[in-house]
Amino acid sequence: MADEREKMKFIENWVIKHDSVYTAATRHPFIHSIRDGSVDLSSFKTWLGQDYLFVRRFIPFVASVLLKACKESDDESDMEVILAGLASLNDEIHWFKKEAAKWDVQLNAVTPQKTNQNYCRFLESLMQPEVNYTVAITAFWAIEAVYQLSFAHCLEDDAKTPPELRAACERWGNEGFGKYCDSLRIIANRCLSKALEDVQVKAELTLLQVFELEVEFWNMSEGRNN
Repeated sequence: MADEREKMKFIENWVIKHDSVYTAATRHPFIHSIRDGSVDLSSFKTWLGQDYLFVRRFIPFVASVLLKACKESDDESDMEVILAGLASLNDEIHWFKKEAAKWDVQLNAVTPQKTNQNYCRFLESLMQPEVNYTVAITAFWAIEAVYQLSFAHCLEDDAKTPPELRAACERWGNEGFGKYCDSLRIIANRCLSKALEDVQVKAELTLLQVFELEVEFWNMSEGRNN
C-alpha cells in the first residue's frame, strides 16, 4: 500500500528528480536578493512590468484549463478550485497597476522582452485543444507553486526583506495561496495517477519546461537575458 501511495505522488517525485532546476526556480538569486535586502530596485521594477504583461497572457491560459476541466475532469470540484484562481487574477491585475504607480513604472510603455515572449508562446501551446487536461493542470500547479515557494521564502522569520517589497512577497507567499497551490497539486496528482503513460511523460516534460522558463524569467529581471 505504501508503494502505491508513493506512485501517486508524481509531483513530489518529479520535484526530487529535477531538484537542480526546481531549486534554481524557487531559490533564484533574484529571490535571495529580495530576502536579504540587497535587491537592485531596477531589477524589481523590470520584474514588475514584465510580470504584469505575463499575467495578462496567463489569464487566457487559466481559462483554458477551466474549460479542459469541464470537459475532461472526473471530479467537478476541480472546476471550483480553478475558477477561484481565475477570479483572483482580476485582483492581481489591479494589484500590479497599484504597485506600478507606487514605483513609477509606466505599464503602458512596457514591452515584453524575448524571454517573456517565449514563456507566453509556451502558455499558448498549452491552450491548444489537443493538450490533455492532466498536462495543463500540471503546468498550472508548477507556475503557481514557483511563485508561492519563492516569495514565502522572503517572508520567513530570518528574512531581511525590505518593508516596501513585503506587499509583493505577501501577494504570493501567504498561507492562503499556499493552500491553493496544494489543492492544484492534489488535483494534478489525481489526474496523473489515472493517466496513460504517454500523458504522464508529457506532463513531466511540461513541468520541467515551466521550471526552466521560470529561471529564465528571473534571469531576465536581473538583466541576464532579454
